[in-house]
Amino acid sequence: RDDDDINDVASMAGVNLNEESARIMATNSDLVGTQIQSCKDEPFLAAIPLHKRILETAKKLGITDVPAEVVTFISHATQSRLRAVIEKVTVITQHRMESYKDDEWYEQATDVRSQLKFFEQLERLEKQRKDEQEREMLLKAAKSRSRQEDPEQARLKQKAKEMQQQELAQMRQRDANLTALAAIGPRKKRKLDSPGLLTIGGEGLSMAGGSQAGLGAPSSRQYARQKITRVNLRDFIFYMEQEPETCRSLLLYRALLK
Repeated sequence: RDDDDINDVASMAGVNLNEESARIMATNSDLVGTQIQSCKDEPFLAAIPLHKRILETAKKLGITDVPAEVVTFISHATQSRLRAVIEKVTVITQHRMESYKDDEWYEQATDVRSQLKFFEQLERLEKQRKDEQEREMLLKAAKSRSRQEDPEQARLKQKAKEMQQQELAQMRQRDANLTALAAIGPRKKRKLDSPGLLTIGGEGLSMAGGSQAGLGAPSSRQYARQKITRVNLRDFIFYMEQEPETCRSLLLYRALLK
């Protein structure tokens, strides 16, 4: 018994567990055995259209009466299913948006974007070279003074004339743009909003004003912008390809055709 008293921490602290239990039961006796519900159970979908749709489907199977509990159950099931789909697609989108460029455990093996830019630059240079050759040929045809009436020569002269007119129009347009920019003047940088100014719809509302507000200097803390996850059709297609219920569905086939 002495050992039990030594090991009983509550007795050593002078606390009687039986008295404390009786006091708790007497204080919260009205809450014991009751169920507390914080909010009303509201269905996720509109009850009337959903009930009508269920009845239309049930009549095909010979069912004429569908209770309200079935409508509520299907509404909650739809909400749960939609939440699961959104969670999975969100994870897929986050994986797609991950970047391993700055990760020390990964090193870049190929750069497809730089390769595409290189090929585009080659195509641009080749096109520029062909345009220069065509321009020189047209200028030579325009300067020629041959007396023979050649229809091909006349066509080249007409094309050279149109090219010169187009170049002259482009030069005039460029000069007009430069004149307009010079008249406007240099662009002024937009001033950043002060830390104590809240911008709503283009209007500034002062949040702290020194001695008038009584809060001292405005806080310089910047609120972090909420990260937005943008899901596209490709993410949904990847999700449907992984799910057994949709990997062979007509919905996936229609999504692949878009």
